[in-house]
Amino acid sequence: MRVAGIVHEKKGVIFDMDGLMVNSEELYWKANIQASNEYHLGLAPDTYLKLVGAPMTAMDEFYHKYFKNGQEREAFIKRTDDLVDQWTREGRLKLKPGVNAALNRFGQLGLTIGLASSNYEKVIEQNLWVTGTRNCFDFILSHDDAVRRKIRSKPAPDVYLAAQEKSGLAKAELLVFEDSSTGVEAAYNAGLDVVMIPDLLAPKAADQERASLICKDFWEFLEKIR
Repeated sequence: MRVAGIVHEKKGVIFDMDGLMVNSEELYWKANIQASNEYHLGLAPDTYLKLVGAPMTAMDEFYHKYFKNGQEREAFIKRTDDLVDQWTREGRLKLKPGVNAALNRFGQLGLTIGLASSNYEKVIEQNLWVTGTRNCFDFILSHDDAVRRKIRSKPAPDVYLAAQEKSGLAKAELLVFEDSSTGVEAAYNAGLDVVMIPDLLAPKAADQERASLICKDFWEFLEKIR
């Protein structure tokens, strides 16, 4: 696959999931707000935008700041996860614009298609089956794989280096799709070309430097395939 603005021909693509493929970041954001109201935290809704695509260390710092003990933190996180799971089963989880068309096009081109997410394997499988995209992927890497392999989470390059190894392709032959600054940094640190398709947060200056392309959605990216 040749893409305008990217030098090397691509034989494989690697997707992030939350906020890139599906609107789950929005659902988590709304679930955090609802759980906050139930726990009477009194935080402004935009406070939770700090958690969008955040590395695990930043999320830990957030929870330690606003909760007195581990029991309260775990209860809040469970309530958030339960709400998102409920809304997913109710059909509120949706594919982002152009994702299905992109997956179909990549399949037609014979590309290797992988997924590298910081979410849990159970959640990834549920989201992919619910959206009808599970069979599009040749391989998947999850938070569970990171724990088993003892590799660092994004923005460290480890997960994308593991994905590259699993793909069997050279770095120059792979293209990563990410929605968050943390993910863009991880792909960049791994030496991979990355296309940013922002979700809830606008690109930062560092994203402009690290990303090979920034597109508003997958429809815009598909127009760049030569």
